[in-house]
This record gives sequence, structure tokens and C-alpha cells, in this order.
Amino acid sequence: MQTDLSKKFGIDYPIFGFTPSEHVAAAISRAGGLGVLGCVRFNDPDELDATLTWMDENTDGKPYGVDIVMPAKVPTEGSAVDLDKLIPAEHRAFVDRTLTELGVPPLGDDAEHATGVLGWLHSVARSHVDVALAHRPALIANALGSPPKDVIDLAHEHGVPVAALAGAVDHAKRHVENGVDIVIAQGYEAGGHTGEIASMVLWPEIVDALGDSASVLAAGGIGSGRQIAAALALGASGVWMGSYWLTTSEYKLGGADKGPTAIQRALLAATSADTVRSRIYSGKPARLLKTKWTDAWAKPDAPAPLPMPLQNILVSEAHQRISAGSDPEVVAMPAGQIVGRMNEIRPVAEIIAELVAEYDRTVDRLDAAR
Repeated sequence: MQTDLSKKFGIDYPIFGFTPSEHVAAAISRAGGLGVLGCVRFNDPDELDATLTWMDENTDGKPYGVDIVMPAKVPTEGSAVDLDKLIPAEHRAFVDRTLTELGVPPLGDDAEHATGVLGWLHSVARSHVDVALAHRPALIANALGSPPKDVIDLAHEHGVPVAALAGAVDHAKRHVENGVDIVIAQGYEAGGHTGEIASMVLWPEIVDALGDSASVLAAGGIGSGRQIAAALALGASGVWMGSYWLTTSEYKLGGADKGPTAIQRALLAATSADTVRSRIYSGKPARLLKTKWTDAWAKPDAPAPLPMPLQNILVSEAHQRISAGSDPEVVAMPAGQIVGRMNEIRPVAEIIAELVAEYDRTVDRLDAAR
């Protein structure tokens, strides 16, 4: 399983794996793909620096990437305290009431209360870029499309290509005009921030529209070798997978090192129909696992979600409380429709080996059909 893009990055397989876990990202790289660490959870640049130092030391010299969250236009922003004042009291009351009704326990007295994921803020995301470029990332990806032009130029000065997610052809064209090297064509099925066009339609549209101007990674609904073969057949140079790594044995976040968390149990039990696209996670449309928490926000008396980054600041402590709980029916987690195939906890290397083996069988079957 080789493409020009995988050869360019010096990886065995054109499998780009996005994950908030450094342990998973490192395992993906060691297994022959390119692990991409999501940086948005790092409010403290020093913590990100320490994590990337760990990545440098635990990827066996193989390449890895980072993913930031940064809009193309630099917004006006205040401090976390200033932003906190912009959240309406009725929204806070709704969150508190919902948590009580769902039986979500309060945080312990010794817990540090979350103030919001400041990685949604432009200034913090820019610090992520500066920290990352002091290490050895092979790729900088942006979850909100093209980063500002000066950020793209800075990455290029360091010899680092830039990737950006796109949910429509117009978005992809703008990314390339801004200097982006790789477009991640993310279909409607994907977890997290996603558009409204399905993968089977979106992938070839973007491939045809861009031609040779940029490489395209296919994203949204990929969890098998057959789906990777389909993506490459539709013209993609590789695949971008995110949700599928949430149920790997290397995933340590949220106490998963002590056994499957409530979130992982919810993922393992979910079908492909158990997701919903909503703005309640960050303020922008994102596909989440459908649970009692998302159901509460869909009721007629629920307030409308706030814009980014206010919505994340509003629900940050709620997410912290939910994550600390043990009820798989009350979780707050981005997940794609591929969740229906995520039925057991397995090592990253085993998953990648299975993807490659099934891809080989699929290509052989297609060859026999000629």
C-alpha cells in the first residue's frame, strides 16, 4: 500500500491517524502510518512541549504530525476571564440543571476545575505552531481549514507541509490558493467538525477540482481496508482516520489505562446510527456520539449553542464531570459513523496490520474481476 504521498513522507502506508493521545499517535507512526497529535487540549505550551519531546523519543525516529485549530482570519479575542463573562446566565443554568437530571456527580474537592479548552483560541493555537516547529513534525494540519498565510509560510520555512480539512470543493480550492499542500476531504460521516457532503461524493469532487495542485487525503467513514481501497480508487493519495483510534489499547486519556472508560464502553456499544451532528461541543457543527447529553440539548426548551469559543467554555466543566463519571449513556465525545465497526479494544499495530491485509485482499479481488 504505497502512494506518492506516503513515499514523500517516508511512511510504509498512506494512513494518517489523528488522535488527541500521544501514545496512540506514536504507535501509529511506529506501525508504519503517520500519527498526528491533536493539540487543542493543551492549554499550556510547556505541556505540549513536553509531550512532543516524548513523541520525539518514542516514535523510533519515524515521522509524526500535529493538528491545530486555527481560523484563517485572526479574530478579536479576550482573555478566558473576559470570554467567560459573555456566557448568558440561562445557558449556565441549563447546563447545571441537565447535569443534575442526568445524575452526573460534581467534581471532587481536590479536582482542578476546567475553564475551557483555550486551544480553540487563535493566540493559543499559534503558540502550538511555535512549540511544534521547535521539534520535528513532518506535517501541520489545521482542523478549521487554512491557517493564516503567515503560519503557512512559517511552516514552509521550516520545511513542513501544511494540511487543511475541507468539507466542500470551494473550501478545498481556497486552501490551495492560500498555500496549503494537502487537502483533507472530510465527508459528512466523519466525527468532529464536518460538513454536509457525504464522502463518496466529496472525495472525487475535490480530487477532480484540485488536479495536480495538491494531494488529497480521504476522511470520513474509514475503518477497513476495503474503504481505504475505495478512497484510493476515487483518487485520494491516502486516508485520514480519527474516530477509529479511540478504542485502541494505547489510548490512555480519561483513565483508560485502568480499563475501558465510560466513553470507550459507549463507543464499543454504539452502532453507525448512534451519532448526531450538533454545535453543542464547540460552537461549530460537529458529529458526536448520541447520548442522553446530546438528547438534552435537542429538546425544545434547550438554549441554542453559543458560537466558538464560548460554547466550549460553557460546557468545559460539564465535559470534565461527565468524563469523570461512569455512565456510558452520558458521555460527550466526537465520533464518526464508523463507530459501528469499533467493537473491541485492540492495539494500534494490530489494527493497521488488519487494514493493510484487507486492502491487499480487496485489490486482488478487483484484479480478478478485470
